[in-house]
Amino acid sequence: MGDEAVALGAVHAGLTAAYAYPGTPSTEAFEFLLRYADRHGHPVASWCANEKTAYEQALGVSMVSRRSLVVMKHVGLNVAADPFINSAIVSVHGGLVLAIADDPGMHSSQNEQDSRFYADFARIVCFEPANQQEAYEMTREAFEVSERFEIPVMVRLVTRLAHSRSIVEAHQGEAERPLDKARDPASWTLLPAHARGLWRRLLDTQSEMLSLSEESPFNPLELSDDDRGLGIITTGIARGYLRQNLSDLDYTPSLLHLGVYPIPVSKVRVLAEKCDRILVLEEGYPLVERQLRGLLPTLLPISGKETGELPLDGELTPESVRRSLGLPTRAQVQIAADLPARPPQLCPGCPHRDSYDALREALGGYELSIVNADIGCYTLGAAPPYQAIESCVCMGAAVGMAKGAADAGLFPVVAVIGDSTFLHSGVTPLMDAVAADTDMTLMILDNEAVGMTGAQHTVLASSRLEPLVLGLGVDPDHCHVVEARPNKVNELTAVLRRELEHRGLSVVIPVRECIEHVRRRKAEAKRS
Repeated sequence: MGDEAVALGAVHAGLTAAYAYPGTPSTEAFEFLLRYADRHGHPVASWCANEKTAYEQALGVSMVSRRSLVVMKHVGLNVAADPFINSAIVSVHGGLVLAIADDPGMHSSQNEQDSRFYADFARIVCFEPANQQEAYEMTREAFEVSERFEIPVMVRLVTRLAHSRSIVEAHQGEAERPLDKARDPASWTLLPAHARGLWRRLLDTQSEMLSLSEESPFNPLELSDDDRGLGIITTGIARGYLRQNLSDLDYTPSLLHLGVYPIPVSKVRVLAEKCDRILVLEEGYPLVERQLRGLLPTLLPISGKETGELPLDGELTPESVRRSLGLPTRAQVQIAADLPARPPQLCPGCPHRDSYDALREALGGYELSIVNADIGCYTLGAAPPYQAIESCVCMGAAVGMAKGAADAGLFPVVAVIGDSTFLHSGVTPLMDAVAADTDMTLMILDNEAVGMTGAQHTVLASSRLEPLVLGLGVDPDHCHVVEARPNKVNELTAVLRRELEHRGLSVVIPVRECIEHVRRRKAEAKRS
């Protein structure tokens, strides 16, 4: 897998520690590191409360001169944006690489955002592999570049590469870097007086980063004597889709592939001088296409996503690239039978089914109510037959949104969140609700795992949730832990009805182990 190639590349670069929060399509990279650490005793590999804490721990490893990796999906970088952007200014000592997996097509995400914009925003180097071998090679080089420029470096994957498989040729691994505390504390202390100088230093190194990109073999330029005026720029896996169609053209276009950013301006201009028009093939947002418009003569036609040659949403495909080249559509394989739709749904035996049954029963009779929910398996409660939730925006939002609805005067108000998501970013909005004694009921569906991403362990054991909630100041008389089982639905319903009528904050924690977690635990026990 592309995910595993990144993880192996990091290990062979002398990795000391890695941190992550589960999120498809990035999870498999960290699962690989956990298995590797279990077999070999290194590197340190830990799931974290959220992407921000993961990034900050990786930053701490770098501060003492050792190499660290932080792994997350694209929307996770929103959570880690604060330390990430600021870390571009400090003097990274040990190589710090962030592997970000974007999800064009939203296979398991709430948006399609393109992490290359974050790299551009932070003014750092970004690698974008086109295949699994490059995922391995680029990750190793990313550590070198990080230490050379003293910046974090991004490796950007997309779903199709992260989850597809290929053989990778690995090389000799490097030794772990020696422990050495940062010599200049000022370079890690972003007081305004220090930060201004560090920001200036980052700006001054931009030209060197550009030179790196211009000279990189990951940005090859191939000029053709028979290009018919067409120059094509590809990024990441778009190169593979182009190659699948090139043989059907009756000419050979000039090609520039981008695997390293910032965009190599000189190479782009050499390509433009050779051609009458440019076609940009890139997965995600039209980042390169937009930047070209400021780099090239305005009269030179530039086409891609913004001009409609490629769709603005969803994944690129060999067929969409084929259409952008003006080639006829290939004959499609006709499937004889209509396949049934298979929308995502709660697993048979999932404890959330019983919690949703109880919640629907408890809310019966109210003319107006609202249930705000969160990311994860709870989102599946929106689909029939449950139709028990009414929102899903981002990690932790259920609690804050419910508080807002209650502040606006709606009654009754319920927030539904999972145990891992609560620990990720539901704790802080609960503090707001505690401070205001908000008239709402919070349900923390505790299945003792991060269920949707493969039943990883949560950072805190289930038994510590109730003490945590009480420690925040929730009234013990209105905090209840109830088993989520089919024969306990009536009991859970009664508790919910009572707390919905309570004028003030209440918390109900239905508990039963995730069915996938049970299977995994039993399989591991059988193997050991």
